[in-house]
Amino acid sequence: MQSTDLGNKESGKIWHRKPSPATRDGIIVNIIHNTSDYLPKVLRFLNVAFDSSGDCLLAGDHQGNIYVFDLYGNRFNLVQRTAQACTALAFNLHRKSEFLVALADYSVKCFDTVTKELVSWMRGHESSVFSISVHASGRYAITTSSDTAQLWDLDTFQRKRKLNILQSVGIQKVFFLPLSNTILSCFKDNSVFAWECDTLFCKYQLPAPPESSSILYKVFAVTRDGRILAAGGKSNHLHLWCLEAKQLFRIIQMPTKVRAIRHLEFLPDSFDAGSNQVLGVLSQDGIMRFINIQTCKLLFEIGSLDEGISSAVVSPHGRYIASIMENGSLNIYSVQALTQEINKPPPPLVKVIEDLPKSKLNAGDLKVKVTSRRVQLPSKSRESKIQTRILKQDLAGHCENKENELSEGLSKKRLQVLLKGYGEYPTKYRMFIWRSLLQLPENHTAFSNLIDKGIHAAFLNLQKNYPIKSRKLLRVLQRTLSALAHWSAIFSDTPYLPLLAFPFVKLFQNNQLICFEVIATLIINWCQHWFEYFPNPPINVLSVVENVLAFHDRTLLQHFMEHDITSQLYAWPLLETVFSEVLTREEWLKLFDNVFSNHPSFLLMTVVAYNICSRAPLLNCNLKDDFEYFFHHRNNVDISVVIREVYHLMDTTPADIHPNSMLDAFVSLTKGQYPVFNKYPKFVVDYQTQERERIRNDELDYLRERQTVEDMQAEVDQQRDEYEAWYQKQELLRKAEETRREMLLQEEEKMIQQRQKLAAVKRELKVKEMHLQDAARRRFLKLQQDQREMELRRLDDEIERKVHMRDREIATTAKDLEMRRLELESQKRLYEKNLSTSQEAIAKEMREDADAYRRKVDLEEHMFHKLMETHQTQIQNTQKLIEENLAKAEQACLNTDWRIQALRKQRSGDLQRNECYQETAKLLQKNRRKEIEVLNALSEEEAKKWEEAKEKDFHLKSERKVSALSDASRKWFLEKEISDAVEHAERPHGKGKRNC
Repeated sequence: MQSTDLGNKESGKIWHRKPSPATRDGIIVNIIHNTSDYLPKVLRFLNVAFDSSGDCLLAGDHQGNIYVFDLYGNRFNLVQRTAQACTALAFNLHRKSEFLVALADYSVKCFDTVTKELVSWMRGHESSVFSISVHASGRYAITTSSDTAQLWDLDTFQRKRKLNILQSVGIQKVFFLPLSNTILSCFKDNSVFAWECDTLFCKYQLPAPPESSSILYKVFAVTRDGRILAAGGKSNHLHLWCLEAKQLFRIIQMPTKVRAIRHLEFLPDSFDAGSNQVLGVLSQDGIMRFINIQTCKLLFEIGSLDEGISSAVVSPHGRYIASIMENGSLNIYSVQALTQEINKPPPPLVKVIEDLPKSKLNAGDLKVKVTSRRVQLPSKSRESKIQTRILKQDLAGHCENKENELSEGLSKKRLQVLLKGYGEYPTKYRMFIWRSLLQLPENHTAFSNLIDKGIHAAFLNLQKNYPIKSRKLLRVLQRTLSALAHWSAIFSDTPYLPLLAFPFVKLFQNNQLICFEVIATLIINWCQHWFEYFPNPPINVLSVVENVLAFHDRTLLQHFMEHDITSQLYAWPLLETVFSEVLTREEWLKLFDNVFSNHPSFLLMTVVAYNICSRAPLLNCNLKDDFEYFFHHRNNVDISVVIREVYHLMDTTPADIHPNSMLDAFVSLTKGQYPVFNKYPKFVVDYQTQERERIRNDELDYLRERQTVEDMQAEVDQQRDEYEAWYQKQELLRKAEETRREMLLQEEEKMIQQRQKLAAVKRELKVKEMHLQDAARRRFLKLQQDQREMELRRLDDEIERKVHMRDREIATTAKDLEMRRLELESQKRLYEKNLSTSQEAIAKEMREDADAYRRKVDLEEHMFHKLMETHQTQIQNTQKLIEENLAKAEQACLNTDWRIQALRKQRSGDLQRNECYQETAKLLQKNRRKEIEVLNALSEEEAKKWEEAKEKDFHLKSERKVSALSDASRKWFLEKEISDAVEHAERPHGKGKRNC
């Protein structure tokens, strides 16, 4: 079974080698989605849906990431991030690239998988949508929630109908019947109705099931031809309804371990014409059982109790099954692999075995030829088919590649192939594979002898240098290091041995023998030449690493040299801790799966590969402290990339600098007794041992002398303490006597002071008594005054209360009046609104009439335009003449008034007549001049008006010409467009006629 982790990738391959699903489980690929954050977590898939072709499926997780998996093209793509969990999916719309997704905010959205854009947003549900059913044409969809079901038009994304029900009833499922125009609605009270899609007319209702096997339906499934409905619920009974006869025709009882049915799916077959016979039943135990509804036989099952199935979907053509597991992963099953045993042809009835030649058989030529022949049945006229199988046995095959055959019968080459395919060994069998690869002898007696020697002196105070929280782990580490030190003396002086051994001790803490032998095998094979320069780091090994790094990444090595970084800093920390400081547990196990499966030089190549894969951050480091921190802490390095780089280095490194030329091949520990380990400078170790023994003896002598001196000093100190104690006791007795005398004197003084205080207290009591009597009198007077004041305040409060009540009544009356005024105003606004509404309606009608009338009289206005202009000119002339006459009449009136005034003034006396005549003459002259000016102005105005009239007449004629030209061009354009449209409409019709 292949497994694919989507991680943070938005696209990629689903599987990296051709899938070969096993008949046992039929799994093509297992898809998981883990985040690669600092705290990784699993993103659980929630829903899955196939498209109409059955080769693509859509899956959404609980964070709203929606992926498209192309099983035919072996690709996956992230098509949408909705940022909220999806509750239902549909991928079989009439536009193949679009899909529907129901989200946790009760909305339904339509997206495009190609453009990854939002196509439409449909709202209307008030609870979570748990089902989306699409019509066979892909143009209609039904979305179902617990309280309502809504029918949508997928062309306009508008809601056509809505099914509302009583809250007490509830909807179980509403869906389209395949290849029909019928909607089936199933409710929680076990009622099932069939509706016509267009008219929503109720076609029929299924009768109630018999009381002997009455169950509450929870899940439903319909065959492709829409004739059989399967229903199940919280029971192991399964009801099959015939929708044509509208009756229950079969009840299937599942096995007793099935207590409830969670999901139903019919398995399509290309040759059953839609009358599906195989039904998948998902039960409460997470196992989906596929049964034949006619023979009621169990055909196969998927899922298990350990890896249960949460939901499943079958592709339309019946080739794939997609299931969401309870752990959140997605499994793709091959139906062909699952049904291989069922659809296997019957074996041949006649088998013919040919005799071998009589010559002597050779071991290399041992062949068996088996020929099987099918019996020709009378009903068939075809020729019999002969199948021949040749089996070849190699008797000498077990002698080849002995080093690749492990003690437990495992093949090292096959394990390496398995490791390269999966990247690591299965966790369940990793320890067994390691023991087989390392060929551990399990020398119980020899290991017991080493353990019986006790804790080595070099590791008595191990907890001071390596404080470990777990006491058990500390004891196991102490015993393992002591056994190594007893095995070879150099390990008692090796400072990095606890770092090297700790990850293996933590891994094998429950089996100390295996732990010791794994570490010993590691030291013998993968730590070759490490101790030749003891107690210094292995310069020869580090130089090999440096040479390989120089060949493959000279830039990085140059950067190290520029900052005075040697191999003791970038290689030795990784080797002495066997990468345990820079890798997590899972990464470390994955690395050592590859280390133990390859040549001992693989570990040195891993150091080079780790540096090369970390070249970007290393090139950015300039301080030595940064480099030290980098090689002693975990970094963001993908161990899979490092391992691939190691294999690349193993293949591309020249032989002259390859570590293979320096390191020997793998050698396992000997059986019975462990081999002698003396590959180190013995004189250095012996000298250090002698020096350590001498220092220990000197330290013991010093300790003995110090103990003697300390004893003598203790005796002297004891005598001195006794003398000091006696002197102190005498001094204490003398001080106690003096203290007693002082106490007697103090007591006498206290008696005198107490008597004086008692007399003073008596005087104070007399004064207090007088003060109390005076205070009682004043308090009584104040009480009377307070009572009068309280009476006055009570009267004031009563007055204020009445005033407040009066004000409140006035305010209430004013509020009532204001409310009445507001009611009147609201009525007035209502009346005005109604009036404005009616006026708007009347105005609208009038505008429509006016528009019609305007369109009607436009031509008439155009025709009478010239006549109106002529009439207007005549009116202007007439008005001008009337104005002139009016001016003359007014002037005549003025003249008459003046004459009347002159006549009246003549009566005033004879003396003023001449003056009046003169004034009148002057006025007449002025009036004449003004009349002349007015007449001149009127004549000028008349001339101007005539000129303006001529100009407007000319402008009118020019506008008429322009309008006529515009009308002609518009008429020509419309006629041309109409003729082109007619020709365009007639062209395909004419082609059709020619084709016919």
